[in-house]
Amino acid sequence: MRWRSYVAVGDSFTEGLDDPRPDGTGYRGWADLVAARLAAVYRDNADLRAAADGIQDFRYANLAVRGRLFDAIVDQQLPAALRMRPDLISFAGGGNDVLRRTFNPAAMLPRFDEMVRALRASGAEVIVFRFADVTSRLPGKRVIAPRMAILNRAAGEVAERHGAILVDLWQDDEFHNPRLWSEDRLHMSPAGHRRVAAHVLAALGVGADAEWLAAPGQVSGPSWVAARTRDARWAGRHLAPWVKRRLTGRSSGDGLAAKRPTLTPLSD
Repeated sequence: MRWRSYVAVGDSFTEGLDDPRPDGTGYRGWADLVAARLAAVYRDNADLRAAADGIQDFRYANLAVRGRLFDAIVDQQLPAALRMRPDLISFAGGGNDVLRRTFNPAAMLPRFDEMVRALRASGAEVIVFRFADVTSRLPGKRVIAPRMAILNRAAGEVAERHGAILVDLWQDDEFHNPRLWSEDRLHMSPAGHRRVAAHVLAALGVGADAEWLAAPGQVSGPSWVAARTRDARWAGRHLAPWVKRRLTGRSSGDGLAAKRPTLTPLSD
């Protein structure tokens, strides 16, 4: 392993919703799990520490904020990430954009390409994602699915063009399992975040806990009445607030700051 520092940028996916920390203080998520594993390997690698100019511990920052659109991630988080000069950067963005009628791939995709090019030019290794399919659990599948396909195809092309590391969640059929998703049907459950972390570590050539990739078991299909009751409850708890935020121009991340804004040892 060759990384001494890692910065994660993005939206709620990277912030860690809905994977609460064991002590109840905010969210953990796949990026924290990856950082913890990389830190453990670094601490066990005396040769790597000796060559790291006196840096005795692995450092990690997570700049992701829920609700952020692609342009906000690029404009607000990328400059800060570049100033930190990490060895490894993960970028996951655009998922919120595909849910909005203002989605504009003609403007987004050139920025995506330029952003990854700039990150790679800084000397960092870069992780990008093909996102898992969430459309089977959300309304508007016929609109969202083609947009997600555009974003995922671009991720593969950009990764190949600039030598980035591609983590392909789309090809993992286990993400069709509802147990990997939270009640809101959009964010990962703790099991989902562990599975993403395992995929990221595999792409980096670092071993992960085998249990993170263990299938959590399928949910038995509910009756028609039970399914409609669940749909109505979901619409009231999650869809209606989302629609209200869209109508009022608000975001779930308004007023929130990054949970780990500086590049510091993971024990901090």
